[in-house]
Amino acid sequence: MDATDEPTVTLTRWDGPWPLDDPDANFKADVALYGKLDPLVTLEGLSRNLGVPVGALARYVLAKFATSGSGAALELGPSVVQQLARVVDEAEAAATDGARLAAYEGLRQIVSWLRLPYDQPDIY
Repeated sequence: MDATDEPTVTLTRWDGPWPLDDPDANFKADVALYGKLDPLVTLEGLSRNLGVPVGALARYVLAKFATSGSGAALELGPSVVQQLARVVDEAEAAATDGARLAAYEGLRQIVSWLRLPYDQPDIY
């Protein structure tokens, strides 16, 4: 495969909108928040310092995130921990069985995403 066969990706900023009851609202909020940053500034500096092309670094970052599942989430640490805590805090503030049940569902979805690479090792 030569360079002309390589995929091209446009780095697009996105800030929604999404419905308030969207089950992926937390992730979409992160996409919008991190989309305010220009990742190429970091990759260009790293490229200059290491002598590795920016495209190769971008491919590495995307591939590592896409294939590491829970490892990537754990490396993001504070973001995921805050997301988990927010689900619990909101349910406790509402102090209803319905809110706690909804929090359980939210936590179940997050944990299922974190477990994905263990449940489906063939996706590596």
